Amino acid sequence: MSKKQDTISIQELENLHTAGAGYDILRYVSLPDLLGSEKETLLYFMGKNLARKFEIEAMGDLMYFFDKVGWGKLDLFKEKRKELIFHLLSDSVVKRIESPLETDFRMEAGFLAEAIHKLKGMECECIEEVNRKLRQVEFKVIFV
Repeated sequence: MSKKQDTISIQELENLHTAGAGYDILRYVSLPDLLGSEKETLLYFMGKNLARKFEIEAMGDLMYFFDKVGWGKLDLFKEKRKELIFHLLSDSVVKRIESPLETDFRMEAGFLAEAIHKLKGMECECIEEVNRKLRQVEFKVIFV
């Protein structure tokens, strides 16, 4: 990202391609060692910071981003007055959940919290819950 550019268009994601194994090794092996006991908090804030770097202007942009970076298929499951509930599913999510590595979805939760903040203009936090039986992740974005 150049110094003149504040945000990156999500269309730039078309220029990236990866099979994912290298990403998973960095994410679930190297980063936890580097971040130590603060891993969960730091990954959440890394996700928030990442969302600030991309132009997310509509809910469709958010779904596109998740799919394009290999995080999975994000669907808005339920919309309530004080919260949004999203489901994340895909073959890659199933593989992450079933992996022998200790996987998490904290970065995705942070990204989602910041992206929804940008879209709705309201402060919010995001809590993720992995449903191993259904092999999906549920994110609750709660407006504070």
